[in-house]
Parts: sequence; C-alpha cells; structure tokens
Amino acid sequence: MRILLVGASGTIGKAVATALSTKGHEVLAASRHGAHKVDLQNADSIRALYKQVGKLDAVVSCSGTGAWKPLPELQDADFDFSLANKLMGNVNLVRLGVEHLNDGGSFIVTTGVFGREPIPGVTALAMVNGGLESFVRGAALDLPRGIRINAVCPPFIKETAEKLGMPGGLPATENAKAYVELLEGKQTGQVVVTG
Repeated sequence: MRILLVGASGTIGKAVATALSTKGHEVLAASRHGAHKVDLQNADSIRALYKQVGKLDAVVSCSGTGAWKPLPELQDADFDFSLANKLMGNVNLVRLGVEHLNDGGSFIVTTGVFGREPIPGVTALAMVNGGLESFVRGAALDLPRGIRINAVCPPFIKETAEKLGMPGGLPATENAKAYVELLEGKQTGQVVVTG
C-alpha cells in the first residue's frame, strides 16, 4: 500500500512508520518539519500536501494535540487551538483526502485515552478526543467507494511517560501493531483501544 503518515516524526508516528515499512508498505512521512510538510491547523496546507503526494491507498494520522490545563485556566484561545489542531485537523485530513484515496482505501486517526479516562488538567484533550471518536463512527457511514475509517485510542505511551517522569505505559512498538491490523483488515467505524 502507498500510505501517507501524518505525524511521522513523533513517538507514535515513528513506531507506526517502522511497523508499516517492515510489512512492505510504502510510507510517505509528513509532519511540520518533515520531507512532506503539513500544518494540521491549516486546511490549505492539508490541500497542498495531498496535491504533492498524489493518489494514496491509506492515510494514517498520528498527529494532533490540545491544551493541557485545568478547566478554570482554559481560555478561548486554548479551546480554539485544541479544536483547530486535534479535532478539525484530523477531520480535514479525512474530508479533504477522500478524493485522493483509491477505491477501498483507509483512513486511521489517533484519539487518546483522555477521551475515555481523563485525568485532571486534560479537559480540552478529553473533549477533542471524544469528538474525534464520534466523527469516525459517523464518517464511516458516509464515505464513498468502499473507503474505510477507524481510530486507534492509545493509553499513555511508555516513551512519553518516561519523558514526563511517570511510570508505566504501552511501548510505542506494541501500540503500532493496531495500525497495521486496521490497515490490513476490513473493519470500519471502529475505535481500537490499545494496551
């Protein structure tokens, strides 16, 4: 498969790129600073990326973030950033990418544990992760030409937890297996919780 991987330079993205390449897939790496540049908050940047890479069999997004602040500290700009980046950035990857996917193609987006099990200080992230999961379920009913969409919902990734001085977490290589299974499977509208 010819796969566009957005967020390829991050911890999850690097592991997914390795897992897909090992299975013989052609991976086109995209990020803010990579070979294929993209800014998720800018729909024109997403359009330009699709124009640059041409026809694809799949788009995998391991990208998107939001504000990490308790609710009383969240400002309008924090919500605007979270919605524009994690939620609408991924929604735009899908809606603008449909015409660039071959029949039977696949989209996979990454949500996150905070949409299901929030901790203090992640209200905005919980909101956008939950919204993205709902989008996947709804979009699966509307996508044409046999195109599928699914999401991976990882827990804390071990490498990220270690950087934050926290214990535990799922190794990124283990989490990456879910992306491969979804790409090579037939399911759509699913949110796969890893770990």
